[in-house]
Amino acid sequence: MKIALETLGCKLNQAETESLARQFTEAGHRLVSSVDEADIYILNTCTVTHTADAKSRHLLSQAHRRNPEALLAVTGCYAQRLPRELAQIDGVNLVAGNNEKTRLLPLLEEYLNRTTYIKGDDSASHKPVFRTRSFIKIQDGCNSFCSYCIVPLVRGREKSLPADRVVAEVRQRVADGVKEVVLTGTEVGSYHSDGVDLKRLLENILAETDVARLRLSSLQPREISPELVGLWRNRRLCPHFHLSLQSGSDTVLRRMRRQYSAGSYQEAVSLIRRLLPDAAITTDIITGFPGETEEEFEESHELCRQLEFARIHVFAYSPRQGTQASRLPYQISAQVKKQRSRKMLALARESARNFRQKFLGKIMPVLWEQQSGGLWSGYTDNYIKVNTRSDDDLTNKILPVKLVKVRGDGVWGER
Repeated sequence: MKIALETLGCKLNQAETESLARQFTEAGHRLVSSVDEADIYILNTCTVTHTADAKSRHLLSQAHRRNPEALLAVTGCYAQRLPRELAQIDGVNLVAGNNEKTRLLPLLEEYLNRTTYIKGDDSASHKPVFRTRSFIKIQDGCNSFCSYCIVPLVRGREKSLPADRVVAEVRQRVADGVKEVVLTGTEVGSYHSDGVDLKRLLENILAETDVARLRLSSLQPREISPELVGLWRNRRLCPHFHLSLQSGSDTVLRRMRRQYSAGSYQEAVSLIRRLLPDAAITTDIITGFPGETEEEFEESHELCRQLEFARIHVFAYSPRQGTQASRLPYQISAQVKKQRSRKMLALARESARNFRQKFLGKIMPVLWEQQSGGLWSGYTDNYIKVNTRSDDDLTNKILPVKLVKVRGDGVWGER
């Protein structure tokens, strides 16, 4: 059967979609890139904001219009939170929450009333073409219960995969030809399995696999320590740290129930930059949190300006039913949220450009991923997007390139 997979949301969702893709191809099915040619369309949803919910509904309705004969299956966080709502969308056949995501293959089999799957003439020819960067889930769930966040309600409590299983998965990705592995989870820094913490896990992967690049999806400021950052002396660890700030105002952070202050966040950033001057530090910011005053917003804006992030992801606050923040008074109007988001996004563009400009004239290794319109694109280890033109096949190769000019959302490189 022909399967089309689409993913919304975080890197954890991307890792789980990649795992599903492997399950389907190992069962003999073929991945396709478009719903138009699919027998089954699977959407892995996000529900962090109302915008994410709306996008899921739109994609499902669009898929049914474009291919009414395809079976539509929905999984992910939205499916975990409001399965009945999704089941009512015209064309949706199957809804499976996060708890059932790993069982999607037998669930579809049961739905189709089959005992075996149809396999192609040569199952080896149906192996998917994975990107050069592969996502591996090492942890799931969250114990923090920030006041705005729905994730603990749809992902559950923290749980970590056994270290030997993670190492085996990395080793398998390397055998498949993958050059870069991203370790992901809801709270990656809280990883702990049978006495193995994140630092020890990284040490094990570096010692027991030949992975060329190893990247972490995100960490919390409190998890940054000299001992952990010291591991980045090994150049196979990518100098890219995603640390969610959410707000630069201590009063807002307390209402958010975040477990750090603006000052302790700054200390974490300073530690990274002292030990790894070329590291990229990226972050998330929420604008318009309930009760956020103009002064509190300006505190966030000023702190983001001072910290000179490589990238800032800006989200207008979206109330999620069941969270503490949704019941707080002084909800901010949509107009004010929009105004503040625009101002923060302007700073985000300026900060990203300034970060990229620091590396002009330098020669850096780039993992080339794909070609489009005659141009190759790839990423440096500190996650700068690079474009170049070449007649050679650069796919999945790590090659040095000189960064010469800021261009669009990345830089132009010369080989």
